[in-house]
Amino acid sequence: MNKTELIEALAEKTGSSKTDASTFLNTFEEIITTNVKKGEKVVITGFISFERVERKARTARNPQTGEAIQVKASRAPKVSIGAAFKKAIKG
Repeated sequence: MNKTELIEALAEKTGSSKTDASTFLNTFEEIITTNVKKGEKVVITGFISFERVERKARTARNPQTGEAIQVKASRAPKVSIGAAFKKAIKG
């Protein structure tokens, strides 16, 4: 299912228009992105959580030459699946 299909399913399930469903989904994405970017954790209990992780600077190795290289500190998104969602998928 892609984003367009999700919008159509959301509109059908809620009885709203595709425009309203699209606005809702885009706003949902924006809120999650904005809050995670600020360093806040967003949790939808039992379903999914989003957070930002800080990766420390480190020394790594080039696999082709074996040469040590410096990797800068960085930030990355982390998504965790909730227990209820995992249980529903596993059956």
